Amino acid sequence: MIISIASGKGGTGKTTVATNLALSIPNAQILDCDVEEPNSRIFIKPRIKKKELVFIPVPKINESKCNYCGKCAQVCAYNAIAVLDNKTLVFPNLCHGCGSCSYFCPQGAIKEVNKEIGYVEIGNKDELQFVQGKLNIGEMMAPPLIKAVKKYINPDKITIIDAPPGTSCPVITAIKNTDFVILVTEPTPFGLNDLILAVEVVKILNISFGVVINRSDLGNKDTDNYCGKENIPILMRIPFKKEIAVAYSKGELVVETLPEYKKRFQELFRKIKDGKFS
Repeated sequence: MIISIASGKGGTGKTTVATNLALSIPNAQILDCDVEEPNSRIFIKPRIKKKELVFIPVPKINESKCNYCGKCAQVCAYNAIAVLDNKTLVFPNLCHGCGSCSYFCPQGAIKEVNKEIGYVEIGNKDELQFVQGKLNIGEMMAPPLIKAVKKYINPDKITIIDAPPGTSCPVITAIKNTDFVILVTEPTPFGLNDLILAVEVVKILNISFGVVINRSDLGNKDTDNYCGKENIPILMRIPFKKEIAVAYSKGELVVETLPEYKKRFQELFRKIKDGKFS
């Protein structure tokens, strides 16, 4: 079973839910797919055993063969190639590595070369397997790195995916083809606005989902009212507590600092596994 933890905005407690859930259930692995700013490692504190570089193919122009016909620029959906009168320019940071330019070049003047975009690290904490991706500074192509992280999904384990915040391509890449999505939100106007956007994305992808409300005793009841109106199950409420905030600030897990929360996260998993949200 694959469970993704997502949120419409950053700072709602997505990583808190992902890490504490992963440490509360047996036979689990956690994949940190927030590759632009992975921080699950801070709380899991895994022992890293392996590191793999990740590359995407980008075009390299053979000027001796190129006749500047412009076909490569025409087929590039991302404007990563521009053709002038006597020069073909490549913008690697815009390239998605799709290969269309080299495939359609009538002169065979384009070959693909590997460009490093980041790396994947694999390790463990006791029985919990840990995988994270880290995008190199200045790189823009998070989805290929997220896909590289997801290659380590073990079908024999319960997989917890810590997805990026927001509703853009990296989020969709992370949560696509998962069995269930937990949307973490907070009871504020901003939290509700971004939750509504995230709900629309998950509905389009046709993935079952539910909501965890963090800092649930703050803000207002608009989030509860929205979930009730849309028949969205509220799976768990995490109150605003000083002890939780202190643990987070120290990079400590809630289930280790406040052991009673381990049962609550186990109950969260049971609801998802059994499909019983009442």
